[in-house]
Amino acid sequence: MGVSTHKVIFTPSGIRAEARPGQTVYDVALAAGVDIQSICGGKGLCKRCQIEVSPGEHAKFKISVSADALSPFTDSEAKAVEKGLMREGRRLACRAQLCGNAVIEVPSDARQHQSVNSKTGTAIECEPNPAIRLYMCELPKPELDDNPSDAEALMAALREFGIEARPEHRTLIKLQPILAQNERQLIAVVRDDQWIIDVWPPSPFDAYGAAVDIGSTSVALYLYDLTRGELVWEDSAMNPQIRYGEDLMSRVSYVMMNKGGEERLTAEIRKQIAAMLEQARAALDLGPNQILEVVLVGNPIMHHLFLGINPVELGQAPFTLAVKDWFEAPAWRFELGISETARIAMLPLVGGHVGADTTGAYLTQINAIEGRSVLLVDIGTNAEIVLSHGGRVAAASSPTGPAFEGAEISAGVRASPGAIERVRIDPESRAVEIKIIGHDGWLSDARPDELEAHRISGICGSGIFEVMVELANAGVINRSGLFRSDLAHERLVPEGQSWKFLLVDRPENPIYIKQTDVRAVQLAKAALAAGVSLLNDHLGCDAFEEVLLAGAFGTHLDAKYVADIGIIPGATADNVRSIGNAAGMGAAMALLSRDEKARIIEAVKHIEKVETATEPRFQDYFVASMAFPTAPEAVGDSASGRGRRSRPRDRR
Repeated sequence: MGVSTHKVIFTPSGIRAEARPGQTVYDVALAAGVDIQSICGGKGLCKRCQIEVSPGEHAKFKISVSADALSPFTDSEAKAVEKGLMREGRRLACRAQLCGNAVIEVPSDARQHQSVNSKTGTAIECEPNPAIRLYMCELPKPELDDNPSDAEALMAALREFGIEARPEHRTLIKLQPILAQNERQLIAVVRDDQWIIDVWPPSPFDAYGAAVDIGSTSVALYLYDLTRGELVWEDSAMNPQIRYGEDLMSRVSYVMMNKGGEERLTAEIRKQIAAMLEQARAALDLGPNQILEVVLVGNPIMHHLFLGINPVELGQAPFTLAVKDWFEAPAWRFELGISETARIAMLPLVGGHVGADTTGAYLTQINAIEGRSVLLVDIGTNAEIVLSHGGRVAAASSPTGPAFEGAEISAGVRASPGAIERVRIDPESRAVEIKIIGHDGWLSDARPDELEAHRISGICGSGIFEVMVELANAGVINRSGLFRSDLAHERLVPEGQSWKFLLVDRPENPIYIKQTDVRAVQLAKAALAAGVSLLNDHLGCDAFEEVLLAGAFGTHLDAKYVADIGIIPGATADNVRSIGNAAGMGAAMALLSRDEKARIIEAVKHIEKVETATEPRFQDYFVASMAFPTAPEAVGDSASGRGRRSRPRDRR
C-alpha cells in the first residue's frame, strides 16, 4: 500500500501541495515553489521562515484542519519566542512537521520576494537576485584531532548552500570574536557568490542597497531591503552643483574657467549622496554596515563628475567619454559614509551625451518596447531619446537647454509650492485661469480676492508647456511664435519693439509671458523635435505605437499639450504615456538583480548612436520644428483672428 499524504494549501499564494507524514512545512514549501524566507537552509537558525496555521473548517479550500496538524512546539521555537524573534502563535516552517491536512499562511514579513515598486517612480517587475546574499551558518566546534581554521570551516559551511566563496580581510578580522560570542553561529555576507565580505552576529539583520539617480537639477535615492527585494525608503534633494551652473554645459564651463572646479563639483555631489544615505540609515535604524551596494545613474557629465573624472572633453566635439562600460569600485573611495565593504556601480552609457540615466530608463521598458515602434524620451536640459523600430534600437541627444525647467523664462521657477503648473486661456475672451502647486482649485484674476489669497511665485515647466499651447490655441501668437500685434487685446501690452502677454493680473508683481520666453521654448522644442526626426530617418520609422516620457518633468506633462506643442513629431494625445523616474528604477533593477545587470550590459552594445551635432539635416529639421502647429498662420506682420472657433474648456 502507498503512503498516505496530507493536503497542504499555502496562502496568500494559493499554491497546493501534498506532504508525506513527518515532512517539514519548509521542505514542502521549497518543493512547491512557495515564496518563503530563509538564510540558514532550513536548519532552524535564522528564525525567518515563520508561518501561521489556523485549525478549523476552511470552506474556501474544502479542507478541515485539526489542532494537531503540525508537530509539537520545539525548543528552538520556544527560544525564538522568548527572545522576541517570533510572535506567539507562529511556527518555524523548518521545525514544524506535517501531521495532517493544513492551510499554511506565510506572513508578508516571512516572504522572500516582495513586489518591487516606487511611490514616485515607475513600477518595475523584477525577480530579486541581488549581488549580496546572507547565509546563516553554525560552525562545528574545533577539536585537537580535527581542527581546520575557522575560515576553512566557514567556507565548508557555505558549500552546503552550493556557494564556493572566499573570505575577505575584514571577515578574517571579525570571524573568531563573533564565533566566540555567539555559540559558533553567524551570518555570512556573500557578494556575487564568490566573496565573504563580512560576518555578522546571528541577529535579524538584513542587507540593504541604494539606487541613485543623479539628475542635473535633483538627486533621487531609493533604498531597498535586498533580502526581500522591498523598497523601504525614498528621498530626493536638489543637486548642489546647481549653484555652479543651471545646465550641464555651464558646469563644464565652470570647470574650464576655474582651477580645481571639477574637484568642487565632485565633492558637492558625493557629499549630498552621503547625507541622503545617512538620513535613510538613521530613519530606519540600520547599523553602519548594512548598506552594502549603491547603483547610480546619471547623464554623462553627472556620471563623470561623481567618479571624479574631468568632464571637459564632453564640452566639445567629438564628446569623448572617459569610460562608458558598466563601472564598479569600492564605495570607501567615494566617501559615502557607508560600510567599508560596500560597493558602488554605475550603469553603462550609450555614448556622447546619451548617458546611464537613459540606459536605466531603457532597462525598465525593454519588455514593453521589444518588437514595437516606441519612442522613449527624457526631457531635460539635454533631452535623451531612444527609438525602437524594426527590431533595431537607436539613441540620440538634443541640446534643449533649461527653458522647460524654468530657466531662461522671465517668470520661470522650479516646480515648488506656489508655482503655476496648469494654464487655460479662453479662445474668445482670452480670460486666463491657472492652477498652482499646493492648491487644488483654479484661480483667475476675475476673482482678485481669491488670487491675492495665494502666493504665486512664477511658472514652472508644465505650466510653461501649457501656456505656450494655450497662447497658440487662442490665437494670441501666430504659427511662427510672434505675438499678434493686430489682436488689440488688453492683455497684450507693448514691450520695446515686441509684446508681452499678461498672464496673472495683480497690483504687485504681475506675471507676463514675454516674446523672449516664447523664443526660448521654440528653441527647446525644435531641438528635441529635430533629434526625434533624425532617429526616425535612421531607422525608417513613420509612426509611433507609443511615446514614453521619462523623468520627473515628463511625469507632470499632459499628453494633449505634448502633442499640441509639436515637440515630438507624430505624437498624439492617445499614444503619449508618462513612466515616472524610469532612470532611477532602472538603477533599482540592476541593484536587485544580477540578471537585469547582465541584460542591460548586453543590450547597450546593440543600441545605435546617432550624433545630432554632425548630422547636416539637423538644422533643416530644427527650423521646420520652430512653428506652433495649433496657432493661426502669420499674415504679413500679424495674423487675422477670423475663422477661429471656440474650443471646449479642458480642465484636465
